Amino acid sequence: MQTAFRVRRKTLIVALGGLRSVLSSAPRAGGITRAKYILNHQVAAKPIGRDDRGRGVGARCADPARTLSKLAISLGIRDKFVGLMTAVSLADLVTVREAYDQIWVEGFVTVGTSNAVRAGEPIAARHLTNSSAHPGTINLILVTNARLSASAMVGIVQVATEAKTAVLLRAKVKSWTGRPGATGTGTDAVVVVSGNGPPLRYSGTHTILGELVGRVVETSVTEGLARYVRWHARRTPRSRVKNP
Repeated sequence: MQTAFRVRRKTLIVALGGLRSVLSSAPRAGGITRAKYILNHQVAAKPIGRDDRGRGVGARCADPARTLSKLAISLGIRDKFVGLMTAVSLADLVTVREAYDQIWVEGFVTVGTSNAVRAGEPIAARHLTNSSAHPGTINLILVTNARLSASAMVGIVQVATEAKTAVLLRAKVKSWTGRPGATGTGTDAVVVVSGNGPPLRYSGTHTILGELVGRVVETSVTEGLARYVRWHARRTPRSRVKNP
């Protein structure tokens, strides 16, 4: 299994080298499917409350799946694909690869945290309280050559989420409410791609695969967050910088 990626017309295109099993929370072809490509399309930054995946109050893109389908055709992609959207600049895309013995994991990650939340917080006022137009989502695309069971794919989502949250807690990222301890953002998405290599039934934190996933996510989210903080600092007057 070989992957290749490129950025074209503000769209990250990850070619999977064939039809692969994919589990994701993507707005286009989310759930369990098979695909040859993963797309992450950069859209214009918009106020918090306008979901980076095109949903919610005041969303510019009422049907992100349809928009992404049209985009794919315009890019010459007519094979099956999974599609994401982000307001984070693809110039700040982070790619990381970790390997051990015959197993490898690659990550393609974009990070923004203006839309940060702590899981369980009320959502009622979120669309009304902040009109800043900064990118605010974390998209994780994780590709492995291991041939994963369905439960192992779900396990990777769990490990990736734990690793992402650990980075946010260590960096003391605050929720949009100003409360400490943000655990993610309101529009995060994750994509897990299974390969055709060594079969694996498990992927938790006690496994080599889980370790690789944890390292990929920790490294990429840490670097992506640092890039986002620098981006935010350049565009926000010093007196207004509170929580990147």
